[in-house]
Amino acid sequence: MVPQVEIENEIDAGRTGALGSKEAVATIAVKDLKVARDFYVGKLGMTKGAGGEPSVLTLESGRSKVFVYESEFAQTNKATAATWLVGGDIESIVRDLKNKGIAFEHYDMPHTKREGDIHVSGKMKVAWFKDPEGNILSLVNG
Repeated sequence: MVPQVEIENEIDAGRTGALGSKEAVATIAVKDLKVARDFYVGKLGMTKGAGGEPSVLTLESGRSKVFVYESEFAQTNKATAATWLVGGDIESIVRDLKNKGIAFEHYDMPHTKREGDIHVSGKMKVAWFKDPEGNILSLVNG
């Protein structure tokens, strides 16, 4: 039998391996790249980054990148596709996006109360909205 400490050390060592030190990129499927560009750049204020493929929109969001790409499988996801960590600015960001016409989703969740469009559970605050293709996006005060 392998002691628990050895297993934990192996897991910790793996975190610095192949992917543990690499950046991850949110990848969002859409049917219409032009509509997506108008939404992500125009409404969310993301910046277009350098990208070589005509069917992929590379966006910059802080130090992160988001790839928005055309796919026949777009509009089939029912789970959150991307989350932005917005810190204490969540209320002002929600207000700004709402002023740009973005509608927020409301969910009934245990141990959570809703303050306007923001779901609150202890110190955590989350707001969900959809892009024009139905991809679920979220903001969290993390």
